[in-house]
Amino acid sequence: MNRYEFTLSFILRGEHQDPEYYLDALYEAGCDDALVGTGQPGSISLEFARTARTAAAAIKTAIANVKTAIPGAELIEAKPDLVGLSDIAEILHCSRQNIRKCMLKHRDFPKPAYAGTPSLWHLWEMASFEKMNIPRTVAELSQATFRINLDIQEQRYQRIGESFNR
Repeated sequence: MNRYEFTLSFILRGEHQDPEYYLDALYEAGCDDALVGTGQPGSISLEFARTARTAAAAIKTAIANVKTAIPGAELIEAKPDLVGLSDIAEILHCSRQNIRKCMLKHRDFPKPAYAGTPSLWHLWEMASFEKMNIPRTVAELSQATFRINLDIQEQRYQRIGESFNR
């Protein structure tokens, strides 16, 4: 069994838009291993530290627990997925400058998913870059969150596509 740390963010659907309304229900549904963020009406984020055989299993059970506590909650993001150089440095316990030097030194350094200010990479791609030495559980988790976020975007695209075809 491994411990996986990840964040799930949801939009609240229904009559109760105050996330604090759901705190007891979340605890009772099995989210006692999560810190709950309630800062914005209409949404809620949970930062989990969950033990499971696989990252996918940890995330799947967490989503099911939240949906049990909050019927109609819509998952909008799973993290970690997109990361900057500072995030990568934090994971590797080194400086941002060391990661930047690595990026400039190696031509095969992964290309960013977003080349802006700041640039962002998918963590799973960084984990597959052999110079990074990202822990196996973090690499596994980043692949699972990427797949979930890809599914979320595909569902959004289908909804948008349907509205364009009307």
